[in-house]
Amino acid sequence: MLFTAPPSDEELAASGLTREDYADECFEVWPENWPSFRLLCDIQTQWRGAGMGIVGLDYSVMYHKMDRMKLTPAEYDDIESDMRVMEASAMAAMREED
Repeated sequence: MLFTAPPSDEELAASGLTREDYADECFEVWPENWPSFRLLCDIQTQWRGAGMGIVGLDYSVMYHKMDRMKLTPAEYDDIESDMRVMEASAMAAMREED
């Protein structure tokens, strides 16, 4: 499943960006990872911060959203585990940019 196509030059310009500013990469999300990926997209603004920067996702928001997904107990555990992996990867990438 393709998540998104690259933005057009007009869309980039409207955001004040150029083609060189944009990582022109599309990626595929495997069907079994789609629920976890969508959850991360849904809560992408829900990071907890402290004086030292971002410390992780706000799990209360994550769990609230997961509760509304009508998951089986096994699916709940799998997605929770997936989210921890994606959270750690995202935080590592954010630290690299600093």
